[in-house]
Amino acid sequence: MLTEINFDGLIGPSHNYAGLSPGNLAATGNAGRVSQPRAAALEGIAKMRANLALGLTQGILLPHARPDLPWLDSLATDYATAAPHLRAQAMSASAMWAANAATVSPAPDAADGRCHLTVANLVTMPHRSHEWPGTLAQLRLAFADPAFAVHGPVPPPFGDEGAANHMRLCATHDAPGVEVFVYGVSGGPFPARQHREASAAVARRHRLDPARTLFVAQSEAAIATGAFHNDVVAVANERVLFAHEQAFADPDAFYAELRAALPAVEIIIVPADRVSLADAVSSYLFNAQLVSLPAGGAASARGAGMALILPSEARDNAAVWGWLQELVAGNGPIRQLDVVDVRQSMANGGGPACLRLRVVADPATIDPRFLVDAAGLDRIAAVVEAHWPERIAIDDLADPALITRVEAARAALIEALGIVELTYT
Repeated sequence: MLTEINFDGLIGPSHNYAGLSPGNLAATGNAGRVSQPRAAALEGIAKMRANLALGLTQGILLPHARPDLPWLDSLATDYATAAPHLRAQAMSASAMWAANAATVSPAPDAADGRCHLTVANLVTMPHRSHEWPGTLAQLRLAFADPAFAVHGPVPPPFGDEGAANHMRLCATHDAPGVEVFVYGVSGGPFPARQHREASAAVARRHRLDPARTLFVAQSEAAIATGAFHNDVVAVANERVLFAHEQAFADPDAFYAELRAALPAVEIIIVPADRVSLADAVSSYLFNAQLVSLPAGGAASARGAGMALILPSEARDNAAVWGWLQELVAGNGPIRQLDVVDVRQSMANGGGPACLRLRVVADPATIDPRFLVDAAGLDRIAAVVEAHWPERIAIDDLADPALITRVEAARAALIEALGIVELTYT
């Protein structure tokens, strides 16, 4: 039976605030702060527990090996002698944002009836450009069943940032859908990270129906305001598109195409005169998980419908929270708001939706080591509490003792989960 599974990236033991991502205003604004890797990982685990409590199916992706010594070797240097910026890039924990791991097209959308995953190349940012081999190794383990086709990255120079710039709309998760690829043309002072050529290549690889595949330009204003990925200004789930008024370059044309491809679509637009782009970006209103609640589930306050899983920053913003209260008071599909604390991730520029990759599949076809229940999360939390560093200052990145601890922490996690194939990737 096909169901939506949220695969969250566990925040790694090298989580730090090096400010490596131009255009990500939270990350650059908090550069140099002291991070708390242990608290960050436990926040992410608490979010996964909340998903389980809603009746959702939950998966996990592991932190990558850090520092990335093979990458440094390819640059003819090593960790001890590398320039500080290369050292920081080699230690980045940004693979925790699993929304950038890959683009996923479920089996009902593909001509060959398989679920396709293309690992993102992330070539725009140096610290992320070396993630894809580690991500690909995990995807090929987790989705080794013949029900899946796992593809390598789109070649450079065409930037591909994965599911963060991809939306799928459908009547139900197991029905054929309309896939929307959002790309950037210009971001004003910041780079547009998703190239149309990359999106088109992914669509061809996934054998999608051209009549049900849309390519949409993100607005320059959104990128310039800090919406470095589309999922900072829009999110979709089943038949619902929830977006900011200024998310897209030509919204009227896009909405007309979408309604033609999926007449049952419901488009919920947040007007700019109620919530500004700046407030949307700073609160990560749209970087929420929009999820379908199981019918009759005890977690739903008003019966079956959809919930928005939001960062606490959305509740702290008066304009955002006021608009959301009006939204759920109506008779629309979004019926409840669930607030989670992911402040450590938010301070580095990633909200609840950044931390997860959505895969519609039969859980029985997935390597069970990548699926978690409450007991599994208890086991992971015990490893985090015992091994993750409590704090990392930027100067600590030069300390050999931190490197030893980071490597030992990941090794302990791999041993606890029994995924020994990932020891070196």
